[in-house]
Amino acid sequence: MEYWALAMFAVLFLFLLAGYPVAFTLGAIALGFGSIFLGLDFFNLLPLRIWGIMTNFTLLAVPLFVFMGVILEKSGVAEALLDTMGRLFGKLRGGLAISVVVVGALLAATTGVVGASVVTMAVIALPCMLKRGYAPSLASGTIAASGTLGQIIPPSIILILLGDVIGVPVGELFIAATVPGAMLISGYILYISWTAWRKPELAPAMDNNEEFGSGLALAVFKSLLPPLFLIIAVLGSIFFGIASPTESAAVGALGAMLLALLHKRLNLVNLQQAMHKTTRLTSMVFIIFIGATAFGLVFVGMGGDKLILDIFSSLPGGKWTFLILSMLLIFLLGFFLDFIEICFIVVPVIAPVAIHMGLDPLWFALLIALNLQTSFLTPPFGFSLFYLKASAPPSLKLQAIYSGIIPFVIIQVIVLGLLIAFPQISLWLPGLMQN
Repeated sequence: MEYWALAMFAVLFLFLLAGYPVAFTLGAIALGFGSIFLGLDFFNLLPLRIWGIMTNFTLLAVPLFVFMGVILEKSGVAEALLDTMGRLFGKLRGGLAISVVVVGALLAATTGVVGASVVTMAVIALPCMLKRGYAPSLASGTIAASGTLGQIIPPSIILILLGDVIGVPVGELFIAATVPGAMLISGYILYISWTAWRKPELAPAMDNNEEFGSGLALAVFKSLLPPLFLIIAVLGSIFFGIASPTESAAVGALGAMLLALLHKRLNLVNLQQAMHKTTRLTSMVFIIFIGATAFGLVFVGMGGDKLILDIFSSLPGGKWTFLILSMLLIFLLGFFLDFIEICFIVVPVIAPVAIHMGLDPLWFALLIALNLQTSFLTPPFGFSLFYLKASAPPSLKLQAIYSGIIPFVIIQVIVLGLLIAFPQISLWLPGLMQN
């Protein structure tokens, strides 16, 4: 029966590649295999599992953070940031690209919505970069990679989901994620600076002095103050133990509405659109979660978890072999599956093995989150690439986008390798905050 549990995954991937909806495919396969091998009475446990999901206080942060991100997308904060950061860094070689990375980091710490960040920067910053003589590959790669920072920099939806699936406190995961987030930002800026120094023609400095008027300092202050205030209110309340992630998400949602009001963008139309998009995205996440719960329940009932544990335990190298293979599996699946699907299908299977082998669950969750970020950049199904191509000028070729993201994917893999080789890098900040 245990080997039939593995067959569930083979059938699942066949149906997903055929284009069937993920949530319903998970549920249908679970019902089919469960009815044959375990009997219908086995599913008496399923309503209790679903009830546990829908009443989970931590998961309530998901719709609140999504709503915060959507409202900020419509508030005009991103446009103001891109304008002032471009003026601030524009005199440097590669300055516009550096400003995109900085804005991407700030948007990640406020909105956490990858699609919104990529589209906004593609519409506003990309034409300016191309007009100033930037290489299309460097410009597109910078925007796509910077937009995905919302996956690892808190408040990130994937961190909340991973924390619940693996069983680690979301607040500690948020704190730990700031370190690899800072490493990625530094890596992106170093690569851009090195490229601009080695080949100045790929990332020229702006030569129009009118871009740097006397009101630059005031403009920077006005554009930075609102998002920084929101970041401190949301993340500061979590880091210092003032509020739980769910409570801070409510504060963030209220703060986003206030920022939209200050920018005169809070109207009934934008509010209705934000609520509609929040409801749709949240429903998608939770219905996949429910389908994955049914799938996982049958998989465990058929003994699949024990089989997976026996397979990895018998491999030479112990936990390090398991860690490398699991990271490689997630990286390869990211070429074809969405991060939510990997989180709900693959992570519940390998997480118990990691804990059984003595790996720190907080560290393991952080590695998975960083690994899943690359799924937004890897073809053929990298969503950031689709967002960028759909929003970019027609002159930007898909080949330029694909070649542009390669260095940034390499940077992500290097940071992932450093976190694997030196676990203390990612765990020192949570330990410091606890002390």
